[in-house]
Amino acid sequence: MIERTLVVIKPDGVRRGLEKEIISRYEKVGLKIVARKTLRIDKIFAEKHYAATEEQIVGMGNKTLNASKENNKIDEMKKIFRTEDPRKIGKMLRDFMINFITSGTVVAIVLEGEDAVQKVRDVTGFTDPPRAEKGTIRGDFGEDSIVKANFEKRAVANLVHASGSREEAKREIKLWFGELK
Repeated sequence: MIERTLVVIKPDGVRRGLEKEIISRYEKVGLKIVARKTLRIDKIFAEKHYAATEEQIVGMGNKTLNASKENNKIDEMKKIFRTEDPRKIGKMLRDFMINFITSGTVVAIVLEGEDAVQKVRDVTGFTDPPRAEKGTIRGDFGEDSIVKANFEKRAVANLVHASGSREEAKREIKLWFGELK
C-alpha cells in the first residue's frame, strides 16, 4: 500500500550534519521525498506536534518506571522525578521532548512509498540509540541513551522523529505541511 509518513530530523541530527545520510537511508529502501522544509519551531507548534492523550502520557510514565525497575535504577529515578505518579512523569517527559525539538533547527520531510510508515520505523531503529540495531539510523549514529537523558532531566537526543502509525502520520503531515497533493 502506498502511503506517506513524516520524519523530523531533530536538532542533534542537524547540528551533527547527518541530514544527507539520514535522508539517503530512507531513499535506499524505496521511499521518495514529496515535501521538505528546514525551520526552527516554537513551543506552541511543538506542543501540537507532541499532542498526547492522557493515556499516552500515563503510558510514557509507566514505560519509564518499568525500565527503571528493569535496570535497577528505580530508587534513583524516584529521586530525579520526585514522584512515582506515571502521569506526572509522562508530562515531564513530554515537556522534555518539546524543549528539545525547539532547541535548534529541524528538517521535516514527508516520505512516500510502499508501507512507508513501517519502512521508516525499521530504518530509524529503536528509540534508545544504545539498544538500536546496527544498520539503523539510531544504531549507527546514536550517541545518547534514555537512561542518561532521564537522569539529566531532558529528552533523549535520538536524531529523528518518525510517525508511529498511519493515523499519526496523517495528523503530523497535516500539521507540518497542510494539505499535500
